[in-house]
Amino acid sequence: MLDQKLVSLLNKQINFEWYSAYLYLDIYSYYTDRNLNGFGNWFYVQTQEERDHAMLFTRYLLNNNERVVLQDVRAPQNHFEDFRTPANTAFEHEQQVTKAINQVYTAAYDLKDFRTMQFLDWFVKEQGEEEKNTEDIVKRYDLFGSDAKSLYLLDSELAARVYAPPTLVL
Repeated sequence: MLDQKLVSLLNKQINFEWYSAYLYLDIYSYYTDRNLNGFGNWFYVQTQEERDHAMLFTRYLLNNNERVVLQDVRAPQNHFEDFRTPANTAFEHEQQVTKAINQVYTAAYDLKDFRTMQFLDWFVKEQGEEEKNTEDIVKRYDLFGSDAKSLYLLDSELAARVYAPPTLVL
């Protein structure tokens, strides 16, 4: 049985992961609407990943005989002014997700809940990748985004991203 404080944090994380999926769906829509389909594709794949993260947390709670408490998922309130802003919004958001994962991990550590810590290890590693990937898009946009041909090539490169389901075993 999991500590109820930890259950509450895990349920909160489920909501945060669903919000992340909403945010990336919003960014996908923004880029696709402006014919940057490669950027759109990258964020569509990210939407799928975040959905899967929410499901992994859900399954973890259910596998531990705990109740999943779904909460309202707020709609993103973004009004992007340029092509850089959505990517930077994603990078800043991933930093917030990392803080949230670390908060859950700290609670598990304080409770000496090694099973939950082991489960969260995958997310800690994943967040390092998520932050790096979104920061790289921002940095590359800063390097190439003002040149139409370079932006086209970056967009083409981002179009090659394909969805790969998570390999975390519960």
